[in-house]
Amino acid sequence: MSLAMQFERPGLPDCLQPVEMEIGPPGPGEIRIRQHAIGLNFIDIYHRTGLYPLPLPAVPGVEAAGIVEAIGDGVDDLAVGQRVVYACVPGAYAQTRLLPAWRAISLPDHISFERAGANLLRGLTAHMLLTRVYPVAPGTIMLVHAAAGGLGSIVTRWAKRLGATVIGTVSAEEKVEAVLGHGADHVIVGRDADYATQVAALTSGKGVHFAVDGIGGTTLGRTLACIRPFGLLASVGQASGPPPPVSVDQLRSIALARPSVMAYGSDPAAYRQAATDVLAVADEKLFGAPETRYALADAATAHTDLEAGRIIGHAVLIPG
Repeated sequence: MSLAMQFERPGLPDCLQPVEMEIGPPGPGEIRIRQHAIGLNFIDIYHRTGLYPLPLPAVPGVEAAGIVEAIGDGVDDLAVGQRVVYACVPGAYAQTRLLPAWRAISLPDHISFERAGANLLRGLTAHMLLTRVYPVAPGTIMLVHAAAGGLGSIVTRWAKRLGATVIGTVSAEEKVEAVLGHGADHVIVGRDADYATQVAALTSGKGVHFAVDGIGGTTLGRTLACIRPFGLLASVGQASGPPPPVSVDQLRSIALARPSVMAYGSDPAAYRQAATDVLAVADEKLFGAPETRYALADAATAHTDLEAGRIIGHAVLIPG
């Protein structure tokens, strides 16, 4: 039997309840994986609340790292006992699970289960943003919201490696040091900060080329005023709720993108190439160690802390 955290219907964090599941042998093209570290992401909350509906009852979680326990027919590129990591497929809040074999990416020995399990989805999101949505290069000036968070920290570090100037935003002064440690050139503090005025002061009135917004709510509209002509704003989340409608007039000479990492990871060849690229550059600085760990059975507490903004950096669930 395998412990999993499941919800019968969308709701508050306490709708996540422990259940014992019988995990059978893998079918053709599948593996069974014993999970060692499970990533904690805002998409898990979107699934739990029904913003992004899953078939019910549902087990949330879209990434983890562990060891292959069994392989099904037709799987010839993986072996029992192999270390693997995966992302972009729900059902991760479990000790053991079945997984399409093409999702499992071989995990190099120098990357721990916790670093991989907490970071692959964000690494894929950063890869999507910095190489596909807006190819970042030396001279690019970026605005990264929630730069102390899991995604914001990886985007900041990777963008700096590509030669960008990064302006990060944080909700509170105590997060500034962490963001500067990620390599940000400037930090704007406060949920209600006047982003446009401060960005204008930092860019000689020109604005940024590219902004990444995982906050949503009113932040998206306020961020549009920070984009220079023919720049781009990528909306990749709505931690503060859905943003209000944006009129076409607000987008004059500005591009607005709504990229989805789940869609990015839906094509097997593209997913495997992107994951391989991410792991190839995933040193300890890019894939920071999780600052916060929760037992799998404490997933409701983890969701509460994540929604309240109490988690800085990365966090994982430990299956036990």
